Amino acid sequence: MQSNNVNMNNAAPKSSTATSLLSPYQYLTKILCAPVYEAAINSDMDYLASLSTELKNKVYLKREDQQPVKSFKIRGAYNCIRHLTDEQKAAGIVAASAGNHAQGVAYAAKKLNIKATIIMPETTPEIKVEAVKRFGGNNVTVVQSGTSFDQASDLAKKLCAENGYSMIPPFDHPDVIAGQGTIAKEMLEQNPNLEYLFVAVGGGGLAAGIAIYVKQLRPDIKIIGVESVESACLTAAMEKGAPVTLPTVGIFADGVAVKTIGSETFRLCQEYLDDVITVSNDEICTAIKDIFDDTRVIAEPAGALSVAGIRKYTKQYKLQGAVIGGVLCGANINFHTLRYVSERCELGEQKEAVFAVKIPEAKGSFKAFCAMLGGITITEFNYRYAKSDEAHIFVGVKLKRGMLELQALLKRLNKNGYECFDMSDNELAKLHVRHMVGGKPQEHINEHIFSFSFPEYPGALMHFLTKLGEQWNITLFHYRNHGAAEGLVLAGFDIDDDKRSLFDLHVSELGFEMHEHKDNPAYRLFLSGQN
Repeated sequence: MQSNNVNMNNAAPKSSTATSLLSPYQYLTKILCAPVYEAAINSDMDYLASLSTELKNKVYLKREDQQPVKSFKIRGAYNCIRHLTDEQKAAGIVAASAGNHAQGVAYAAKKLNIKATIIMPETTPEIKVEAVKRFGGNNVTVVQSGTSFDQASDLAKKLCAENGYSMIPPFDHPDVIAGQGTIAKEMLEQNPNLEYLFVAVGGGGLAAGIAIYVKQLRPDIKIIGVESVESACLTAAMEKGAPVTLPTVGIFADGVAVKTIGSETFRLCQEYLDDVITVSNDEICTAIKDIFDDTRVIAEPAGALSVAGIRKYTKQYKLQGAVIGGVLCGANINFHTLRYVSERCELGEQKEAVFAVKIPEAKGSFKAFCAMLGGITITEFNYRYAKSDEAHIFVGVKLKRGMLELQALLKRLNKNGYECFDMSDNELAKLHVRHMVGGKPQEHINEHIFSFSFPEYPGALMHFLTKLGEQWNITLFHYRNHGAAEGLVLAGFDIDDDKRSLFDLHVSELGFEMHEHKDNPAYRLFLSGQN
């Protein structure tokens, strides 16, 4: 695996642009005296039994999803607001946030009876916008503006200057950093044997707060920052030696979609983190599944970053027998995001692979190709008749031994004359093309479309094809194994009019539930070659 890490020991000289130069002792004092428990709770730290067994390490997860706002952000937001003067509280506060900080500010504003204006990007999941309104009640006004945190922050700064509000920043403030640092205090109390700590990095407040506390008391603990590859602002800053602004950020992990790391958070992360690792969306999806398997909690993408980092780092460095901590820093996930997570998690875990293959366009070739796959479980088949001599198929298979199993399969297929193309790391294929295989045939065919259902079990698809036989040429085939009790297939056949009665008799004897689609508009508009 190619390393995406930044070695903190070889970083460029420390930035001189920090907004605060508090000493480690001052931060330690701030963390120990932070009044966060007026609003937050001392969350549980759960042992992840399944993941620990798989990785051969002892993995513990700090459950910040248990906070009233379902994320750790309540700690920093409340601590910062609580330290305002009476005059500042009376004037009101303003904050910019992609969601979780906004909820923390809203909750704190209502609890302390302070008026707050919160600016949220237009791309913020609706679940977070509605939660801010619910937590803040009449104390909070929500304004959605811009498509990123940075654009929302610009408007917040403008309102701050115009109205005399106090800005409650999401990460780059000593009181915010100290509030987040209380997590580290709890983790060391809950498990004094920790050897590694993995912490998500967006703007850096969580990583900075945890690192400054842990390194004063337990400098032997290695602290690893984990970033989304789509918003790796700390990695970019480490390479330049100072905060830099990324041109764009991805919004899948919206909680860490920050273009520029804070000056003070960068100073602390640069000095106290031992390493930084970046993870892909597929790896984040796998981590969401890992957390669900052990806790039955659905983490948001940013909330699963630390587990994604644990999985990647332990495999990359062949780490075994270590006591490892991570932070589930948020569980405010948009329900519709789960569709994407489910589709991608096994790819990130290397338990599924997708590839394309060319096969002869002839009766029986489809079944022959499936037989060549042997006992491997097929998760997906996408095929559409294109021309009379060659067919292209998009295939998904379940892996038991990771990518080595896929490489062996492709080698065997190539040896038997099949031209294959591995698509497991092809983002275009995974995100779009797998859903677009189809279209209208280039040549006229006497096509009839049927949907079939059959009991799902290992080898069920091959059994279906065997019973179907080789009398009719398959012109379209779509199958996707979603782990349900039934296997569902949409298939097209080139059937001459004088053979239709034979086809009907044959399929009626198979025992499969079948339905023909004659006038379905979806088929007529997008798949049928006839006007």
